[in-house]
Amino acid sequence: MVAPIPEAPEIERHRAAMVRIDLSKPVRLAIESAILNKDTTFFDYGCGHGGDVKRTTNQGYISSGWDPYYQPDNPLVPADIVNLGYIINVIEDSAERREALLKAWELAKKVLLVSAQVLIDDRISGQIAYADGIVTRRNTFQKYYEQEELKTYIDQVLGVDAIPVALGIYFVFRDDAQAESFRASRFRSYLTTPRILANIKRFEDYQELLSPLMAFVTERGRLPTVTELPSVPDILAEFGTLRRAFQVILQATDQEEWDAISEKRRQDLLVYLALTHFSHRPKIGDLETIVQNDIKGLFGSYKQACVAADMMLISVGNPRLIANCCKHSAIGKLLPNALYVHVSALESLNTQLRLYEGCASRTIGRMDGATLIKFHINVPKISYLFYPDFDTEPHPALQTSMNIDLRDLQVVYRDYDTSENPPILHRKETFVTPDYPGYEKFAKLTRQEENWGLLDHTSTIGTRKGWEKCLKEHCAEIRGNRVYWRKDADPYKVKIIMSARNRNKSLDS
Repeated sequence: MVAPIPEAPEIERHRAAMVRIDLSKPVRLAIESAILNKDTTFFDYGCGHGGDVKRTTNQGYISSGWDPYYQPDNPLVPADIVNLGYIINVIEDSAERREALLKAWELAKKVLLVSAQVLIDDRISGQIAYADGIVTRRNTFQKYYEQEELKTYIDQVLGVDAIPVALGIYFVFRDDAQAESFRASRFRSYLTTPRILANIKRFEDYQELLSPLMAFVTERGRLPTVTELPSVPDILAEFGTLRRAFQVILQATDQEEWDAISEKRRQDLLVYLALTHFSHRPKIGDLETIVQNDIKGLFGSYKQACVAADMMLISVGNPRLIANCCKHSAIGKLLPNALYVHVSALESLNTQLRLYEGCASRTIGRMDGATLIKFHINVPKISYLFYPDFDTEPHPALQTSMNIDLRDLQVVYRDYDTSENPPILHRKETFVTPDYPGYEKFAKLTRQEENWGLLDHTSTIGTRKGWEKCLKEHCAEIRGNRVYWRKDADPYKVKIIMSARNRNKSLDS
């Protein structure tokens, strides 16, 4: 007897719509990167309960949205920025899924934000296979993409080269030049204008006129063209040439600082150009004029810049070179198998390490909210680690990690949020640069913990329970960013610990 074919479940798509208390991640990232700003319009295709539309409107953006279930009577209107947020992963019909992506793209005048679920912790428990995804307990459909699979799908359907921004989130640009400028901007270092060191009367007389020129050179690493800075005609009227004007600036500042800025901008461009080798390297004419001028001013020609970038890319394929860069890095915490660096210090790293990290983030995108970047020394792998309380907790716990194998771009995502014994951090100042807010506070706590002997046994204090045991054995507790004797400590044990500590101090001296 032939078994009856089970009836296909009726999918309730609308139940997949989330009620959010804040902006969705794709929209927040669009605002943070200035893609969505007060001069652009925003449309949310498949807006669900309309949370993103309401919140962006309240923040002063021109926003609207449409949803087939919750707001079907709203008009579908073109907008500069269109969001297709976590929609294509809840549509069980592949043809309809494709149509939704195409319709959203049709409405996008400048940029389409596409996001989808890309990972799942448990594909078996409480779920059944259906079409090319699963049916959840709530009777909704979910297709979980691999990150590279999601990019391939977007690219093939729309005929584009989507840019990864974070896990499961891509930006798709209408204008190729704007897309390339956005890619380049993701590898631009934050630099500050050199300080005024000398009281030069000629500079002081023209400081207001010269300040925009100083800001431009800080931003681009070169002198502007006639059309790039509104004050250029006035500067030329006073000094004849921009080089003469800049010579006056050099009299009051340190030329080495300006040279360092130019070199940093060269390295920023090299990282960007090297990574274009993996996809479709743009022609010089495909770049925005200001980027073309950057390349000409800093390299002489596009060809020279590309040759230098390709040579650097070849070098990072050498695992010994990367290991050597990690071992000799002046920034970050070096352990036997890896170098750990705070994300704020990434742009201060050796250029080869910046490029190495870019090989991971170019396709996958950095994990949103990542605190530390882990450069594995013995295997070609990059990890992003999220410590939500890094700035406030003296020994923050790891909440999530994302490991990217650079050989095949496989991603392993792990959640420690419910773990009773998560990994924790020590010596926080070693991960950041000295100008990081809180650096001195971190370092002071570390010195105190070293004096107490709390950091002597690194193999046992790397987890919360191990650290708590260590503190208890030393009759210590951490309050704020200081070490104190436990209030319930045995006085005799405290006396023994203090005696041992003083003995060690005598031996050290």
